[in-house]
Amino acid sequence: MHNVMKNILRFIFIFIFILFLIFLSLPIFSRSYAFRGLSVTEGLSDLVVNAIYKDSLGYVWLGTGNSLECFDGIHFKHYLIPGSDEKLKRVNAIAEMPGNELWMGNGSGLWRVSKQKNSLEPIARETIGYAVRSLLHDGKGILYIGTERGLFIYKGGSLNQIMIDPNMLSAANSIGGLNLGEDGILWMATENGLYSLQLSDGKIEAYHNVVEEKHVCSFKNIARIGSMLYLGTMGQGIISFDTQTKEFARFVDVGCNVISSLSGDGKSLLYVGTDGNGVHFVSTDKKKVVRSMRHETGKDETLRSNSVYSVLVDKEGLIWVGFYQLGLDYTLYQSGLFSTYTYAPFFDSGDMPVRALAIEGKEKLIGSRDGLFYIDEENHRYKSFKVPQLRSNMIFSCLYYQNEYYIGTYGGGMYVFNPVTLTLRDFAPDGGMPFSKGHIFCIKQDNESNLWIGTSLGIFCYKNGRQIAHYTSANSKLPEGNVYEIYFDSTHKGWICTENGMCIWDPSVRTLKTDVFPEGFIHKEKVRVIYEDSDHDLYFFPDKGSLFISDLSMTTFRRLQPGTPLDGNDGMFVVEDREKWLWLGTNNGLFRYDKKDCFIPYNFVDGIPSSIFTLCPPVRDENGIWFGNSKGLLYLDAVRMNQKKSIPYPVAITEVCVNGKSVVQSVVRDGGKSEISLESSQKNVTFYFSDFSYTAPAFMSYEYQLEGEDAGWIAVTGRSDMTYYDLPSGTYTFKVRRTGNPESETQMTVKIASSISIWSIVFIVIAVVTGGIAVLLSKKKEGEDEREEPMPGPAKVIEKEIQSVKETNVVAEEKYKTNKISVEECKRLADKLEIVMHKEKPYTNPNLKIADLAASIGTSSHTLSYLFNQYLNRNYYDYINDYRIAEFKRLVEKDEYAKYTLSALAELCGFSSRASFFRYFKKATNITPNEYIRSIGKNNE
Repeated sequence: MHNVMKNILRFIFIFIFILFLIFLSLPIFSRSYAFRGLSVTEGLSDLVVNAIYKDSLGYVWLGTGNSLECFDGIHFKHYLIPGSDEKLKRVNAIAEMPGNELWMGNGSGLWRVSKQKNSLEPIARETIGYAVRSLLHDGKGILYIGTERGLFIYKGGSLNQIMIDPNMLSAANSIGGLNLGEDGILWMATENGLYSLQLSDGKIEAYHNVVEEKHVCSFKNIARIGSMLYLGTMGQGIISFDTQTKEFARFVDVGCNVISSLSGDGKSLLYVGTDGNGVHFVSTDKKKVVRSMRHETGKDETLRSNSVYSVLVDKEGLIWVGFYQLGLDYTLYQSGLFSTYTYAPFFDSGDMPVRALAIEGKEKLIGSRDGLFYIDEENHRYKSFKVPQLRSNMIFSCLYYQNEYYIGTYGGGMYVFNPVTLTLRDFAPDGGMPFSKGHIFCIKQDNESNLWIGTSLGIFCYKNGRQIAHYTSANSKLPEGNVYEIYFDSTHKGWICTENGMCIWDPSVRTLKTDVFPEGFIHKEKVRVIYEDSDHDLYFFPDKGSLFISDLSMTTFRRLQPGTPLDGNDGMFVVEDREKWLWLGTNNGLFRYDKKDCFIPYNFVDGIPSSIFTLCPPVRDENGIWFGNSKGLLYLDAVRMNQKKSIPYPVAITEVCVNGKSVVQSVVRDGGKSEISLESSQKNVTFYFSDFSYTAPAFMSYEYQLEGEDAGWIAVTGRSDMTYYDLPSGTYTFKVRRTGNPESETQMTVKIASSISIWSIVFIVIAVVTGGIAVLLSKKKEGEDEREEPMPGPAKVIEKEIQSVKETNVVAEEKYKTNKISVEECKRLADKLEIVMHKEKPYTNPNLKIADLAASIGTSSHTLSYLFNQYLNRNYYDYINDYRIAEFKRLVEKDEYAKYTLSALAELCGFSSRASFFRYFKKATNITPNEYIRSIGKNNE
């Protein structure tokens, strides 16, 4: 009995150990899939998505209950199906023929997309006047068409019909799926069995699945992997068929016997859609489900429905799922350039705000707002610390120093972690402030191995465990406030950043200095980030304002000019990569900067879970860079960084609208460039474009330029269209590309005809000549009668002036009549303007110009002027000042602004002077600012 128990315990131990090894073998980076749903709100014409196809250009085609939809990742183009019988309109199959011709089959027959006419045209209606259930293109120009009345083969413009059963109405002629074998055999899944067609001689053979003397032969779809066929049914699940042994067998149970969609990767994976239990990926080798996607109530990142009608896994690996009455879900593209760190099964940094990081070999110490985590990957050791083991869970800094880790917290003082014993101890055992309950913002080491600690109570310096200095604003030149950063440059100077400015530690005299900064330097601003690059330039990243760059001696320095993606963001870190580009982290995005004028944004598309980065200094290793993010510890793979982004499709101009209407005439293509010619009245042009990445639209980034109108390239994120209004006659070239990727550029030439014809020019010449002769004759006569001409009376002069004023008013009104902007476009611009005004508060800039405001919403000054005067019915200045007044009212309600004077508050709100503030406030409210303040019980003098 004792031996039995011993063996059982040994078995349990071995089993647990094996599980542990399996966990350790899992990847250390996690990747989650996010679904985006499309419905009528996003532009779908119908919510039943019965067929999905991705063409060679990158467009995704959706067959719905009443239309064929072309989707480019942002916009839909609708091809509505004509006819009165709604039951016959549902699309069953989509195929692509050479030349990017799209064909579609539905309940009423065969159709082809006419891009010239922007419509669907019926094909061979007199021959195929009934339901088309499946389509298969062989890649060589031959199209196999499965109908409810047999098989049709389209080749070279002619159709050939093949009947499986002489009885046209036989269920054997209703072909739901087609598959072409490498041996020249076409397999047909029908409502009455599986059939093979030898294309060389036309021989047909039938195969029936007999179970308990009953035929189970009603097949809806078919997929092939190797020599095995897999058949989907509407009640018996998946049936396999061995083409060598000619035997049927029941295949893997996916929890639902209604197989609405069936396809495969051609290697070892089946993609199965069910009407009732979601989507399943089935391994044909292992004969089991390896992944399932279902609707799960209360859980994010799941399908919106289990009633699946169609499934496509495209060659880029994106998963497309069409539903009954719920539209479409698809997985958003992510390049995987960035990965979120995990150490299974113990640690997952996903959704964890990482604030501090130290890496030593295979060891990692990760500080977050949720505690401290130590990972030793080489020796498979893990340890975590949280309250009550810590006095604070908020870890703000850490440093590997003399074989131990030194940790700074917010509100909990400072600790030392021993990686050998996995124990934590207080840095200062005596419990003195700030090391027991204070704030430790940074811990740094100088070239003499001294330990420098930036705290809420000044700077502490330690050598060999003994305090050798404590600098405060009272005993040194240290500016008041928290010490956020201590940075030692290559000359061993220490740059110290506090709440109220900067000072420098001069190692030659071993003292702090503030009188060494030249006029115009950044030392009076709040800076948390300093970095020295390989060229020995220093980069200062302030909380607000532009990036500041200086040499080590402060002889030459400059700010980045406004207009970069960094504007308005808080700087979090700077780090240089091996190609000498800088990575700039902010509270609203990550950017790669070439130190000249190129900024490349990185976001969700690249695998970044959140745009909010933290004040965690990045760590470079031999293969990449580690970043602290509000949703995890991120790793940038330098090898993948040096590879081109793996989006296989070029950027395309997907549609052009002129004066609010889609251009349906032919687009002339010459040498890969497209061109459109417009009439003189067609002055308002909208370009729609896509890079076919199929990621979240809010993160799509482009650069565009209209040569002849724009001065240079303009960056845009979250928008895939651009409109130009009131373009003069002439030739323009619109160019667009992925941000930072010149190779992806595409362009289109737009020619707008002149409003003056050749006959108009002839008429003008004749008129000018005739007029000149008339003027000469008139002057001659005036010379003769000059002495007899009386002076005009006052009434005539006034009449002329009045007439001049009237003409001027007419011209002002006519200014907008010839270039009207649609109500829909005005509404879109007004909504975008309101968002910008609330989010970015441009009105707080007293020098704000209408051109600046127009640029912020991606339009022209003329268009914005039209919006104010013709749509909003108010002038620009009243609009801006109303926001300034509202901001003033908001500020005076807050106690923190109680000590501000009215002049200071007016300046904060964007008024250029106290007088203009008082004048407009009285105009808008009929009371003075002082009267308003007293009315709400406040007191600002």
